Amino acid sequence: MTEATAPVVWVVDDDRAVRFVLATALREAGYAAVEFAGAAEALAALRDGLPGLIFTDVRMPGDDGLVLLRKLKAAHPQLPVIVMSAYTDIASTAGAFRGGAWEFLSKPFDLDHAVALAERALPLRRDRRETRQEAGVAPSTTEAPAAGALIGNTPAMRAMFRSIGRLAQVPLSVLVTGETGTGKELVARALHRESPRAPKPFVALNTAAIPAELLESELFGHEAGAFTGAQRRHVGRFEQADGGTLFLDEIGDMPMPLQVRLLRVLAEGEFFRVGGRELIRVDVRVIAATHQPLQRLVDEGRFRADLMHRLDVVRLQLPPLRERREDVPALAERFLADAAAALGTTAKRLSPSALQRLREHDWPGNVRELENLCWRLAALAPDEGVALHDLKALAPPATTPAAPPATAEAWDVALADWARARLAAGAADLHAEARERMEQALFEAALAHSGGRRGEAAARLGLGRNTLTRKLQGKRLT
Repeated sequence: MTEATAPVVWVVDDDRAVRFVLATALREAGYAAVEFAGAAEALAALRDGLPGLIFTDVRMPGDDGLVLLRKLKAAHPQLPVIVMSAYTDIASTAGAFRGGAWEFLSKPFDLDHAVALAERALPLRRDRRETRQEAGVAPSTTEAPAAGALIGNTPAMRAMFRSIGRLAQVPLSVLVTGETGTGKELVARALHRESPRAPKPFVALNTAAIPAELLESELFGHEAGAFTGAQRRHVGRFEQADGGTLFLDEIGDMPMPLQVRLLRVLAEGEFFRVGGRELIRVDVRVIAATHQPLQRLVDEGRFRADLMHRLDVVRLQLPPLRERREDVPALAERFLADAAAALGTTAKRLSPSALQRLREHDWPGNVRELENLCWRLAALAPDEGVALHDLKALAPPATTPAAPPATAEAWDVALADWARARLAAGAADLHAEARERMEQALFEAALAHSGGRRGEAAARLGLGRNTLTRKLQGKRLT
């Protein structure tokens, strides 16, 4: 492929090093890469023709990458744009996908992955000979909303933000799973807030908190006189959420008879109030959440399989806080600031030793436990700086370090127990199964430790980078 016929890819980033490294990788892969230091330069260059693909950073002087994206998509909707950012949160990812981005790439990123994205994106260009015209569109003043406490920079949370950004734009049912206190309702609120349904209501209901005999009325409403004490008509949560989103928390605790009614509403979008004869039609997106494994409940006969499949169209799994300890400092800073604002005080600051102890804690209550601790510190810590002794006095459980990692002997014992159980179950090819699971655990741990940097992860594992990339692709751990 000659330079004249090579697909043209633009790289827009105010960081010269990023431009150079990405452009060089693209050129080595056979693309004609052109570098721009900002949005204004790239927009001016559109007068001379369109590229096949654009990589753009978000935070740049002048117009940022999201403004550039909106201008590009308004004038050239078929042009694929990949948005890059070191600040991976809901505001940036959802803003990118809402603006029409083809993909969101978190910095630091793997160059092989970036080139692979270019290979997939370029065939999307339907018209490579659009007329030469600049996108003379005024930038939108709509800013992406705040991300709330759903923040994090670990690979798992970056993947979560990308998923939220994509799913917010499509009307699919979503099942959010994770331990208690991980922030499942925050995910549901983010999906609603970033969706076209945002102007309509977001209604939340914890099905485990409502007595079974009252839950039907809470969901579907009732007519006056439907039962003893029903003195007037009650509008249920489905009607309240019409046009918007209904979040059903702890869906695994829903009684079986109500599961049948819920399935009908999800399938038909209609229902009767309790004691009513009028057919009510609603347009509601349902997001469900549970800390229980629904498949196990189905196997035990406590949950309908057809309802599980109706709810579990797309699943989002929130990791426990102990698996993303790197996010503890940012979360603590946010919670301390929120508490100070609410209490009208100066935000407390954690000393390095106190912060390190919080990183070591196992957080059985997850993010909710950390939030409660920060509010307690904001209210009771005597000084602006929170030292380790303050932490021990005000929050003793949080001063307990996490359990030490399993010893080699304990690991061997667990492996032997697993092998015996699998053999007793009649499993074959046990060596291949064990090797697969061992490699997956090693790769996930190494990638989490390196912040997703494959080169560093490969070095720590004693593998070549290409070997690790090949194995990750085979296991889909991208």
